[in-house]
Amino acid sequence: MNSTRDIDALIDLMAKLPGLGPRSARRAVLHLIRKRALLLSPLADQMQQVAATARECLNCGNVGTADICDICESEKRANGELCVVEDVADLWAMERSGVFKGRYHVLGGTLSALDAIGPQELRIPRLLDRVQSEGVSEVILALNATIDGQTTAHYIADQLEGQVQLTSLAQGVPIGGELDYLDDGTITAAMRARKQL
Repeated sequence: MNSTRDIDALIDLMAKLPGLGPRSARRAVLHLIRKRALLLSPLADQMQQVAATARECLNCGNVGTADICDICESEKRANGELCVVEDVADLWAMERSGVFKGRYHVLGGTLSALDAIGPQELRIPRLLDRVQSEGVSEVILALNATIDGQTTAHYIADQLEGQVQLTSLAQGVPIGGELDYLDDGTITAAMRARKQL
């Protein structure tokens, strides 16, 4: 019988996390075991709590523990600006910068003919509904500067042409860059220098 079966299973699971390979996962698990009372038990409890309560916001696609997230609930954020991002990690990166004070819309990815991802597989129809129903005056396309990101931005711009002011992030976001990997200063500069499409 393998006396380390449970530990090996934990290492295998940790290795599936972004940024962790088998060696990093092994080091992390060993550290957690050494700090069992301080880290491992509270982490296990918190993970169980999040697994039971985490859900996507029905309005924007953000992740939280309520059906409607705090950003969508806040009347202070209802300023007519709607920032469209690909992923929740991008939303969190924008929030970390503190530069945007409106509401968000998470697409859940980008259009991709190769992967058979069309507008219906993303939250694009919901975005179009929100623009009409929430009195949106500006849609800021804060999509990653990749080919799929730019294709998605152009598709959304075509769908919303003449209905609302459309802008996109400008300087500071490198071609091929992803928002989640940018520093707060770069995101701030890009948001302040956004341009009309």
